[in-house]
Amino acid sequence: MSQVLRLTSNLTITQKKFFAEVIGTFIVVVFSTGSIVLDSKLGGILGIPFIAFVPFVGVAVSVYLFGKISMARFNPAVTIGCLITKHLQKDLLVCYLGAEIIGSLLASVFVKYAIGTEANLGANAPNYNFPLPVIFGIEVLASGIWTFNSRNF
Repeated sequence: MSQVLRLTSNLTITQKKFFAEVIGTFIVVVFSTGSIVLDSKLGGILGIPFIAFVPFVGVAVSVYLFGKISMARFNPAVTIGCLITKHLQKDLLVCYLGAEIIGSLLASVFVKYAIGTEANLGANAPNYNFPLPVIFGIEVLASGIWTFNSRNF
């Protein structure tokens, strides 16, 4: 633990934010996609409650560990929302988006090789039974709520 503290003491604030976002995003993606893959691997015995609860745990752990360092965005949509609402400085946008992309790619590789590929995760596709403006509006609203709550962190 003391080695970690010594290592992080040499980092700039921006570097600390970058690594916090990489690791936090990694945790969120591993817990989210990993729960689906694990459930599929076990034949669906864990079920929807498991798949719904595990990402919550991943987000909670990541926010607890890194919220005070990087404001725990871990999602490009939230990062863009924070930029639009001026809760993020423009010069940090590349840092945050880069960290989130790297963290999610590393997590996806980890899930593939450590947990498996039994689930067909595919691309996220909205339910087109709803009008596209409603789908987009809900995403914007959810990101706005996240942004509003995170500024009070």
